[in-house]
Amino acid sequence: MAEKEILLRQIPAIHELTGTLKKRHPALPERLLTQIARKTAELIRGEILSGKRESLSPEEVLKMAEGELIRYQRLNLRRVINATGVVVHTNLGRSVLAQEALEAVVEVSSHYSNLEFDLRSGKRGSRYVHVEEILLELTGAEAALVVNNNAAAVLITLNTLAAGKEVVVSRGELVEIGGSFRIPDVMARSGAILREVGATNRTHLKDYEAAINENTALLMKVHKSNYAIVGFTKEVSGAELVELGRRYQLPVIEDLGSGCFVDFSRYGLLKEPTVQEVLATGVDVVTFSGDKLLGGPQAGIILGRKDFVAAIRQNPLNRAVRIDKMTLAALEATLRLYRDEKEAIEKIPTLKMLITSPQELKRRAVRLKNKLRKVLPSGAELRVVETISRVGGGALPLASPRSFAVALKSPHISASRLEAALREQEPPVIARIEEEALLFDLRTVLPGEENLICKTLEEIFQKEALCQN
Repeated sequence: MAEKEILLRQIPAIHELTGTLKKRHPALPERLLTQIARKTAELIRGEILSGKRESLSPEEVLKMAEGELIRYQRLNLRRVINATGVVVHTNLGRSVLAQEALEAVVEVSSHYSNLEFDLRSGKRGSRYVHVEEILLELTGAEAALVVNNNAAAVLITLNTLAAGKEVVVSRGELVEIGGSFRIPDVMARSGAILREVGATNRTHLKDYEAAINENTALLMKVHKSNYAIVGFTKEVSGAELVELGRRYQLPVIEDLGSGCFVDFSRYGLLKEPTVQEVLATGVDVVTFSGDKLLGGPQAGIILGRKDFVAAIRQNPLNRAVRIDKMTLAALEATLRLYRDEKEAIEKIPTLKMLITSPQELKRRAVRLKNKLRKVLPSGAELRVVETISRVGGGALPLASPRSFAVALKSPHISASRLEAALREQEPPVIARIEEEALLFDLRTVLPGEENLICKTLEEIFQKEALCQN
């Protein structure tokens, strides 16, 4: 305890450390430097009390303060390199936007725009017209509305069409996605009353029919986009539900979750119902995300019958969940690429990553390994390994795309310590650990990022060598 007391007394006074920083950074405001000094002293005190620090020098204090200053000035929301192999990685921002979408956002954001101005009439217009026409063209829907995410799309749809009344849903479709979004909870918030039918693994058409009564507002189908029930199972198709709804004059809505416009089974992935196919069943309203398999910005897209979409548009909640000009710009530019499927596959990063062949990924992995061999110490073990990527984002849960990665082991740095060190770099590199090796899955490494990975690892190993010496 006496040793800790000695170290604690060596922590410089806040005004002294602030003065030292001011001499080194005269252009920075003193208020900022005082915050950095306080934070540094707090961190050092914590290390001493926890037993992590056994010595303290003025040079170490200054180094910590400079590090805190760099972190304080750095943006919190930053670019990272995704080497995990999870394509639509929710924690890493989901889909990467196409260049066309980025250019549209910059153009609209750096100038005034016709967000709610009709250029033909010279009068006030609607922000939704900018994407409605292209959505109808691509899907064949009667009407379209876009809100800020799919949870909001489900919420406002249920609130508009079923507040105070029952909505019939299969027990096997009461999904929960990331962030504790649950269909029963959203339904309760919408004012609708959940009427669950069937069993977890088997629901029949007769179950839906038996639940219909004078207080039934609609029938709802929820696509199990983030899990699958296998074995002794039975579910009612959208077409069957639509036919039942017509008999009882009840609308049918479907929450697709991760909507897509491309049939991925043509590219070697598992079959996922496209938005166009779902609408073709006659469903009255379909909702889905814009930032998952679609590859655009975060948005909730509502398609369906004119009268229903018009009612949803008039709901006061729409003001609370509407999208901004940057989302509209990115979404419109992304949707326009879908006019030509080949162009969409080539230019929308999410689609391109999903369908890249294992052979191409292996070639890229070999190139990365060879580059790393030139900059890393001879003791580092580098191997090209076959692995499995994930679609992510609660989409295609059974899909296991073959991929290739570079596996790195070092006798001097553990995989966990190396993984943590990579997260501290600029830009941070996010990799995964398997069998005590650090894996860099090439499926999600964007073109040109291999060089950044090499540079970052070279710097980490150089620092490690200096520490050992």
